[in-house]
Amino acid sequence: MDTANNTTTNKYASWLLFLGILLFLFGLLIGLFIPLMANPRMGLSAHLEGTLNGMFLVILGLIWNKLALKENWLKALYRLTIYGSFSNFVAVTIAAITGAGKMMPIAGGIEGASVIEGVISFLLISLALAMIAVCCIVLTGLYNCIKQR
Repeated sequence: MDTANNTTTNKYASWLLFLGILLFLFGLLIGLFIPLMANPRMGLSAHLEGTLNGMFLVILGLIWNKLALKENWLKALYRLTIYGSFSNFVAVTIAAITGAGKMMPIAGGIEGASVIEGVISFLLISLALAMIAVCCIVLTGLYNCIKQR
């Protein structure tokens, strides 16, 4: 299999590590403001989404060199991962600040303005699809790595 070159692979891995720590920091910082949010339970969710998605990016950056994928698949994987991780944090943060979030009833989201609900719904649906694709592509890359040995 013709896989991506080391320069491209290392660049993506380094950016994933950087963006992972950045998102982790955002998750920590939003935790300081939970009591001020319209929906504190959703604020806790935003805090957790930031920290967990940040850790996911760091872990993916650490295993990035193990993925046996062509360069175009690595590029797609990188973009989907960044989009899914950050949009997850943004969607839940918007819901926490505004009190909206009818798609997340467990955290006590009530129906907000239709524009805000539309943005949150779009982000949640698109990030779910992106992260499912991310998992499938990562599994394929790891499987290809195993097959090459």
